[in-house]
Amino acid sequence: MKTTRLLAIASAAGLAVALSACGGGSGASDSSLTVTMWGGAAQKAHVDSYFTPWAKTKGVTIKQDSPTDYAKIKAQVEAGKVTSGPTEVEPNFANTACEGGLLEKLPQDILDKAKATGVAESQLGPCAIPILQYSFTIAYNSKTFSGAHPTTWAEFFDTRRFPGKRGFWKYATGGMFEAALLADGVKPDRLYPLDIDRAFRKLESIKKDIVFFDTGDQMTQMLASGEAPLVQAWSGRIFQAQQAGEKVANEWRQNLVSYDQIVVPKGYPNKDLAFEWMRWFLDNPKAQAADAEASIYGPASEKALELVPENIRKELPGFPANAESSAGLVDYAYWAKNYDGVTERLNAWIAK
Repeated sequence: MKTTRLLAIASAAGLAVALSACGGGSGASDSSLTVTMWGGAAQKAHVDSYFTPWAKTKGVTIKQDSPTDYAKIKAQVEAGKVTSGPTEVEPNFANTACEGGLLEKLPQDILDKAKATGVAESQLGPCAIPILQYSFTIAYNSKTFSGAHPTTWAEFFDTRRFPGKRGFWKYATGGMFEAALLADGVKPDRLYPLDIDRAFRKLESIKKDIVFFDTGDQMTQMLASGEAPLVQAWSGRIFQAQQAGEKVANEWRQNLVSYDQIVVPKGYPNKDLAFEWMRWFLDNPKAQAADAEASIYGPASEKALELVPENIRKELPGFPANAESSAGLVDYAYWAKNYDGVTERLNAWIAK
């Protein structure tokens, strides 16, 4: 899962790795593509699975930059010196940046192809296609809760029945407010627009038991150590920790599905090459499945999900049992409009 997304946004450290012998230089060229993602092992899996195979057949040099930096994208576009090609972003940013003219509008044939290859229309935007999916789950320490464990957000908030600290990602779009409203009895199909006042009241009821984390590593460490035996988690990171022998597990009931998208900043000189890669990506479910197996992120399309080994597929949001028990998809159109205001209020509430 994501590694240090919040810290990453504030950092502009970069690296460049050439994967084939063609092209070079610091900017775009006819045979190079600069891919920007969140970094870490996940970026390596993504590039290995669905950029390198395409690049080798095309004689294209893949360069990498990380982490994604929204301020850097804006600065590049406004200066007319865009070096970032295909870039992994959060959907609320894709929404606002597209409307603000910071991103290239996608050719219609790419959007049509995405729909035809099993990509959910709700995860498409005029400037973005999804590249992966994950879920916010109820994760629990299976040693602490060797018997019953919370299976709903109402139970997650029930500190009397299930004592112990609860971990939340200190990030407005991290599912915290949706979980609080579900715990307070809001029906999944009535979540949006979020009743933020009501969500804060519910969060206030367990504030003394909340521990916030910034990174995926912090999340798994506090869960595995028992510091916070319950965490609202990124599903893939929990499964990876479980595979590594940690006593942790995902509860999939009422999971909230999220996703990342790929965009092309406005003015990128090799945008047509980036679009060409997008078409290849959508036409290659095997590459998406290989990435899912390596990264434990769900693939963008249903066709790719069918190619993932079942022991991995059951830990992905598209797996039928997980999909049937989901509380729905995070509404990033809502978050595009409300992210700044809710974030300011969240930070003030935490500081009290």
